[in-house]
Amino acid sequence: MRLALALAERGRGHVEPNPMVGALIVRGGEVVGRGWHRRFGGPHAEVEALRSLSDPALARGATLFVTLEPCCHVGKTPPCTQAILEAGITRVVAAMADPFPKVAGGGLAALRAAGVEVCHGLEETAARRLNAAYLKQVLIGRPYVTAKWAMTLDGKTAAATGDSRWISNERSRARVHELRGRMDAIVVGIGTALADDPLLTVRPPGPRTPTRIVLDSQARLPLSSRLVRTIDQAPLWLVHRPDAPADRLSALERAGVKLFAPQVEDMERHRTSGVPIVPLLDELGREGMTHLLVEGGGRVAGAFFDAGAIDALEVFIAPRVIGGTARFAPLLGQGRPLMAQAARFIESRLEILDGDLRLVGRFAHAWLDETEPPAFSADGREADGSD
Repeated sequence: MRLALALAERGRGHVEPNPMVGALIVRGGEVVGRGWHRRFGGPHAEVEALRSLSDPALARGATLFVTLEPCCHVGKTPPCTQAILEAGITRVVAAMADPFPKVAGGGLAALRAAGVEVCHGLEETAARRLNAAYLKQVLIGRPYVTAKWAMTLDGKTAAATGDSRWISNERSRARVHELRGRMDAIVVGIGTALADDPLLTVRPPGPRTPTRIVLDSQARLPLSSRLVRTIDQAPLWLVHRPDAPADRLSALERAGVKLFAPQVEDMERHRTSGVPIVPLLDELGREGMTHLLVEGGGRVAGAFFDAGAIDALEVFIAPRVIGGTARFAPLLGQGRPLMAQAARFIESRLEILDGDLRLVGRFAHAWLDETEPPAFSADGREADGSD
């Protein structure tokens, strides 16, 4: 199963909003077939594994190890349960059930009903964490949020003058572009957009072209900004308050910017002077986005943190000390009043990049680590199961 999970990882950035899935066919203690879901709309891992067999007869009486429950519905491809039964597989070991409403245990039930020996739960925690973004989209209807920043050893994201080019080294910045290339969207605040005039594109291009999102309550983004001027290279959203100047909104919309404003009742409910985070996440979920990268600055990251909306962190720590005040800190906002209330990672890993330290961490969520099947709604989200 661990090998199947490693195979599934190869689909990252290519299969979303579908889950990453890997599969192995084992006969007589030997792996005879292997496959993974390679791209959105392409064959599923089970079918890829069956196609990899040197002889189709090897599937008869064999065991299939798969990281997610086989689908039992017709989507962009035929049901995998059908392919498994036709191949003669007699035992299926799945890491976890698929919460997608059109599957939701139905795939395992169909195999059992046909006489296939079925079990699931092997390496389930690892399987759930691998597909955390898929689970959040299906169960919560929102994208998985990763916050990223670079800082000095003493916790500064810029010098007192605002200068931040460059805190991290070239190799770390290349990692950031790899990360961007797996995202559906990247969000920054208007402060960052005005100060840095960023592109927020992926260089070199990755498997995905993320939408650029600017939180700009009063629509101050200049038409001359590089974000607007490169709108033909990647989509651009502007998230504003309902009372933003109409003439500014019209000009940006004519330039090709997609506008989004939370409803007035959302503004009143969240009581913020900027734009509330949760309505934006709901809208991105309705658009079928599964991965959102929060790039800056400290006020924006702090707003996501205060909303309880950050799922994971990518932090690049440079071996530099700059001193001064904490004006440019990675996380601002209200924060947590007591150290005992600090958010804790459930898993983390470290990497050294030519002297920079890259820290990747993931926070705990009930929807991520629950092992009991959830209560499924009748209506699916934009993701189409494991298709």
